[in-house]
Amino acid sequence: MYDYVIVGAGSAGCVLAGRLSEDSNVNVCLLEAGLKDDHFKIQAPFGFSLRPTEYNWSFDTVPQPGLNGRRGFQPRGKGLGGSSSINAMVYIRGHRTDYDHWASLGNEGWSYNDVLPYFKKAQNQERGDSEYHGTGGPLNVADLREPNPYVRRFIDAAKEMQYRETDDFNGPDQEGVGQYQVTQINGERCSAAKGYLTPNLDRPNLTVITEAQSTKVLFENKRAVAVAYTKDGQEHEVRANQEVILSCGAFQSPHLLMLSGVGPAAELRAHGIDILHDLPGVGKNLQDHIDYIAVYRKKDLALFGKTFLGSLKVLHAIWKWRRTRTGMATSNVAEAGGFIKSDPGLDVPDLQLHFVVAQAADHGRTILPGHGYSCHICLLRPKSRGEVTLASADPMAAPMIDPNFFAEQEDLDTMVKAFKQLRQIMERSPFANLNAQDVFGAGVHSDDEIREELRNRADTVYHPVGTCKMGSDEMAVVDHELKVHGLENLRVIDASIMPTLIGGNTNAPTIMIAEKAADMILTS
Repeated sequence: MYDYVIVGAGSAGCVLAGRLSEDSNVNVCLLEAGLKDDHFKIQAPFGFSLRPTEYNWSFDTVPQPGLNGRRGFQPRGKGLGGSSSINAMVYIRGHRTDYDHWASLGNEGWSYNDVLPYFKKAQNQERGDSEYHGTGGPLNVADLREPNPYVRRFIDAAKEMQYRETDDFNGPDQEGVGQYQVTQINGERCSAAKGYLTPNLDRPNLTVITEAQSTKVLFENKRAVAVAYTKDGQEHEVRANQEVILSCGAFQSPHLLMLSGVGPAAELRAHGIDILHDLPGVGKNLQDHIDYIAVYRKKDLALFGKTFLGSLKVLHAIWKWRRTRTGMATSNVAEAGGFIKSDPGLDVPDLQLHFVVAQAADHGRTILPGHGYSCHICLLRPKSRGEVTLASADPMAAPMIDPNFFAEQEDLDTMVKAFKQLRQIMERSPFANLNAQDVFGAGVHSDDEIREELRNRADTVYHPVGTCKMGSDEMAVVDHELKVHGLENLRVIDASIMPTLIGGNTNAPTIMIAEKAADMILTS
C-alpha cells in the first residue's frame, strides 16, 4: 500500500515522484511503461535525433482531411523522463498572457504571477537568479556550449527583417529572435528524470517500476483506490491510500481514464466498457502546434561534409562528447529561433521559429541527400480542436489521435502568412552567398500553391495538450486543483490539463504544472 500511485514517469510524473517523496512520511509508487533512461542517445543531447524507437511510442494520427488525408506522426517519450528524454531541450515558458487567460477562465491560482514562482522553483538558471529566473532547482537551464556558427546567419537574417534580437525569451518580453537556452547540464541532457528522479532513487519511500503498462484505474464506488498494470506478462495491482495520479500525457491520460470507465458515455458503450462516470470532456479539446519546415540543401561541405566525411564527423563528435562533454554532440540541433507576429497589429507573437542546422524532413525519419539547414515555423494558438478516442477496449491498443489540423480556415490563412515571412527570412543576405536550394518550396509562389504545400507537408511540432482540461464548465475534466470532477482521490497532472495551448514549447510548462500540483498536494 502506497500513499500515492503515479502513472507515467514523464516530465510531470518525475517531478511529482521527486517532490512528494521529499516528505519521508509519504510513500510513493511511480509506474512507467518504458525503460530506464541510461541510453547514450538520451544522455548525449545530439542523440535525440538518432533516438531508438524503444524510447518512443511513435503514434500516428487518424487521416487528416486538412493535411490532404495524410496521417501525422506523433512521437511521445516512452521511458523515464518521457518526452523530456527525447525532445530538443528548448526551454520556453510561453507568454504571460497565456496563464492570465487560464485564470480568466475561472482557474483560480493559475495566472502568470501565480505560476512564475513554480517556474523559478524548478529552475537552476546558470546565468543566475533574477526577477524571472531561479537557481537551485532540479531543472538545469543553460546556454549552448558550442553554438553552430550558422545560427548567427539566421539571427542576422531575421534582424534584416526588423525582428529584434533577444537573449531571454522567458523574461519581460518574449518577442524577438535569438539562441535558445536548453535543459542541459555539463553537456548532457537534463530531463525531468535526470533532474528530479535519478538523484532520489535511493529514497526508501520511493518505488519506481519500469516496463509496467498501466491498464486500468480501479475504484471503490467513485473513489480511486488502485491501478492495474502488466509487467513481464503478469497482471498486478498497486493500491493507493491517498490518491491515484495520472501523468501519462495528452494522449494516454484520457486513454487510461476511458479504459477505466471515465469519459463520454456513448463512446464507452460503443466499446463495451462499463460506465463508472460520464465525463464528456475526456479526450476532447486536443490542441497542438501545426508546423511547417522550410528545408535548404547546400552543395559544398561547409556544414557537415559529404556522407563519408559527415559520418566521420559524427563519430568524432561522439568520441569528443564521451571524453569532454563538448563539441557537436552537445547541440540540441534546434539551436535558435524566435517569436514573431503574423500581423504587426497583434498584441503578442502568434508564430514561433526553430532554426535547425540540418535538413529536417518527415520528423527525421527520412534522410535527405546532401547537407543543409532548415527552419520551422508554427502557429502558437490554433483555433482548430481535435480529440483522443478509443480504438478498442484493449488497453494495449494505441489511442485514436485526431488533432483536426486546419479544420479552421483561420489557421490555414495565418500559416500562409507565416510561410511568406519564413521565406523572407531565409532569403535575406546572410544566407544569400550559401547558394542553397529550397528543397520543397522552390516552385511555390501563389497563395493557393502555399496552401497546398502546407496541406502536403505541415505537421505537429510535438506540443499536444488539453484533453483533460482544467475548468468548471461541462467539458472540463479537472478542477483548478487538478482533481477529476465527480470522483475522489484521482487527479490528472500533465499537459492534458491545459485549457488552452500556450505560446511556446510545452515541456517547461508541464514541469511547472507538476511543481505547483505537488505543492498543492503536500500542503492540503
